Amino acid sequence: MRVAVLASHEGTTLQALIDACADPNFPARVVMVISNNSQAGALKRAAKANIPILHISSKTHGEEATADQAICEAASGADADLILLLGYMKRLGPVTQQIFEGRIINTHPSLLPKYGGRGYFGRRVHEAVLAAGEFQSGATLHYVEPEYDTGPVLAQIQVPVQKDDTAEALEQRVKAAEQQLLVATLRKLAEEAAS
Repeated sequence: MRVAVLASHEGTTLQALIDACADPNFPARVVMVISNNSQAGALKRAAKANIPILHISSKTHGEEATADQAICEAASGADADLILLLGYMKRLGPVTQQIFEGRIINTHPSLLPKYGGRGYFGRRVHEAVLAAGEFQSGATLHYVEPEYDTGPVLAQIQVPVQKDDTAEALEQRVKAAEQQLLVATLRKLAEEAAS
């Protein structure tokens, strides 16, 4: 399975996927990494792994619609079977969503539908979980639809909230679980597609 990744920041989850793909028996390959942030750690991680990289944003392409078209063309040109949004902090445009409908997956650091939607990203999610007194948090992989965090859930993993948790500590445990979930789910999807 050929995977294009969109990421905006450090790319720690991308790195977990790159590490999994280093195993020749892993049934998926990252064929391209695209970022809206030219300084993203994700681009540096991909370049180090000899994965083609692109910076596509309204800065490089003028308008959101033009950037959307460029993302779609890049993913299509790389023969991507799937697009993964790994910490991608932009709403994916309608052209890419239409062409890759049912083949775009987002990772989210909560058990959706809780703590999802506009404004719920990164540490904000974990702060909200702790403020609400939740006993469980976790991570979700879901298919992308036009509204934030609303697509069908593909897989989830639970992470217990500990009594003395800080947002930072919870974030680190959820991130580790999210990475495991991503690798396992991608393996399963690729094996199912190949059979």
